Amino acid sequence: MNLKALKTYLQIYFFGPLKKWWHEELALAGVEAAMIFPIMLTLLLGVHDVGNAILANQKTIRASQVVADLIARQNIVSTSDVNEAVMAGELAYAPIDSSSYGIDIVSVSFDDMANMDIEWRETVNMDEISDVETRVAALASPGEGVVMVAVQYEFEPLFAGFVIDTFRMQEVAFSRGRSSPVVYHE
Repeated sequence: MNLKALKTYLQIYFFGPLKKWWHEELALAGVEAAMIFPIMLTLLLGVHDVGNAILANQKTIRASQVVADLIARQNIVSTSDVNEAVMAGELAYAPIDSSSYGIDIVSVSFDDMANMDIEWRETVNMDEISDVETRVAALASPGEGVVMVAVQYEFEPLFAGFVIDTFRMQEVAFSRGRSSPVVYHE
């Protein structure tokens, strides 16, 4: 095949359709779609991760409130009562993964001068909350008590993990004893 024949062949079979495609409006739409698709996919996956984060945060709030309510129902709790309440808090995360769930339960009493005293504490899969006195100060009443439950959850985004690292959600719930001012532990 000589050079002139090759040039003619390329113009007819290769550059002709390419030139025709280039001038069509459909080609412009294809290019625009190719440019917008990654942005739209990123937005879709981001919305999925944000939705899961909101769900995990709502479940963290629910878990803290459930455990505080279960502990505050009794005058004296046993180790099995506390373990069941911790398990109920973990079950509040269903159907999402609860492997990073942690809880700190503190029963506080106030003397006749409204000075705080920690009656008992149970911490599972997290560090103890250090500022208990500050958190319960507004609830201090002479001769009363309060149960403070802090729940912590490590949320890891599914799709945005390369952009946003795992972040910690923490919620604290307070409850007064239902039938006695202070909830004691056996």
